[in-house]
Amino acid sequence: MLDCPKFSSRVCILKAFYSDRFVLPLPSGHRFPMQKYRMLREALARTLPDTEFLEPDAASDGVLALAHHPLYIHRVISGALSDQEQKAIGFPWSPEMVERSRRSAGATIAACRAAILERVAVNLAGGTHHAQADRGEGFCVFNDAAIAARLMQAERRVARVAIIDLDVHQGDGTAAILAKDDSVFTLSIHGERNYPFTKTVSDLDVALADGTDDAHYLPALEQALSELFTRFSPQLIIYLAGVDPHEGDRLGRLNLTMDGLAARDRMVMHAARERNLPVAIAMAGGYGKNMEDTVAAHLQTICIAAEFA
Repeated sequence: MLDCPKFSSRVCILKAFYSDRFVLPLPSGHRFPMQKYRMLREALARTLPDTEFLEPDAASDGVLALAHHPLYIHRVISGALSDQEQKAIGFPWSPEMVERSRRSAGATIAACRAAILERVAVNLAGGTHHAQADRGEGFCVFNDAAIAARLMQAERRVARVAIIDLDVHQGDGTAAILAKDDSVFTLSIHGERNYPFTKTVSDLDVALADGTDDAHYLPALEQALSELFTRFSPQLIIYLAGVDPHEGDRLGRLNLTMDGLAARDRMVMHAARERNLPVAIAMAGGYGKNMEDTVAAHLQTICIAAEFA
């Protein structure tokens, strides 16, 4: 455990917010890795036993409306989504889906509040960056990063937020929701030819070719971070630390090694530390052929974050 003189005089324990008790009833063979969240929490408890595990409150309708249209929120909650809308999300509607989505947004909110006070905090899920203001897409119902950024501003905790999205898929929903908001900077580094196939313009997009490896990814990230901090002065970073750029990911199409992912995470955390910025981390995507490899990659991210707590 490390002392945190710039944020607090007390000894810091990493706070990790989890919602894996709320499980979606998915059909057999569904490709979404629902079990990875429980596996990650259990692995983190074994690896960093001093971690403080906290279950977040569910995000209210009013909080969700900071980023989503009230009619869409009502239709999600009431089960009025069409078959086509459910297909776009990738989940069949259920009360558990609604509660899980509220809790996941609540976990990023809680991680932001904790990070502002204590330097670093983690949501052991989240990163639902494809959700648009009026619809869900790509396993994403509510956009936790956009919601949390706006709530931190509404609560007057911070005025300016940077969302650093390193999931292999572009954060199109986040970019669309925040397109006209100069107080939130959206950075997305993603696979050029990967989902979503029609991209939305972020404040800064870096599109990478299939097969991009550590040697090409890390300089691109370094340059992007430099540009972000040249153009914008955030008071909080929300970091979507998807591990789907990993070479073993089924949906990623990039070739980062575990060492490359570690270097990526440390680069983001060092950039924040140099500027004395709090970081709230959401796990985002990870779809490895081997579930244990995906969990190990997410766990590595959290362990690196704990070095900066």
